[in-house]
Amino acid sequence: MSRDDLPPKPAPGTLPPDAPRGFMARIRNYFLTGLMVAGPVAITFYLTWWFITWVDGLVRPFVPVDYRPETYLPFGIPGAGLVVAVIALTLLGFLTANLIGRTLVDLGERLLGRMPVVRAIYRGLKQVFETLFSGNGSSFRKVGLVEFPSPGMWSIVLISQMPSVEVAAKLPGEEEHISVFLPCAPNPTTGFFFYVPKSKIIEIDMSAEDAATLIMSAGVVQPGSDPQRKIAALAETANAARVANTAALKPEPAKAD
Repeated sequence: MSRDDLPPKPAPGTLPPDAPRGFMARIRNYFLTGLMVAGPVAITFYLTWWFITWVDGLVRPFVPVDYRPETYLPFGIPGAGLVVAVIALTLLGFLTANLIGRTLVDLGERLLGRMPVVRAIYRGLKQVFETLFSGNGSSFRKVGLVEFPSPGMWSIVLISQMPSVEVAAKLPGEEEHISVFLPCAPNPTTGFFFYVPKSKIIEIDMSAEDAATLIMSAGVVQPGSDPQRKIAALAETANAARVANTAALKPEPAKAD
């Protein structure tokens, strides 16, 4: 091959035609990698800070001024209200466990039970908290698929309890029904509650946490996907682009005539 057949070398101080594209792709991959690392951390810290501030705002009015840290310090201590709330709830649980505390709780429940509107709200919330925090219930531990909102379209549901005897007696057909909760995306705390025949539910091997993540991300984050692998893949792509770009910028060795 003669010298005339070789591709022209770039002038000194200039980049090959592919260099700008490789450089921008590398910057883009670096940016996405940083976003994937910093985004979840920033949002987690923001939500944690919001929760601590919210609890502090609720608890601080009940704490005497003489017992507040900011009374003796030139600055406030975030989370002091949260610590007070945790201690107060622990003491409340301790007092409720003995006979005197149980008697007072029963007295308060009887008083609430005589209020028409408050009675229904209190009983419903009490049953929900007892089911969620007792650790013995099976509600929302299983995930399933139901054909909703129309035939051929499937939605993820959280399987709850069997209907009560009164409700089961009014449901049509002889097939056994079960109650389910269908969360909405991207806020899984809202959704639809309905009874569905047991044969219409397809149970899937997925935890409730994975189902909530799938719903909140609108299907972007699939169960079993590893975010660290995605970050490593982006970093590897950026590194490969950097190596290729560096190799393109190296001057070719002079060839003897």
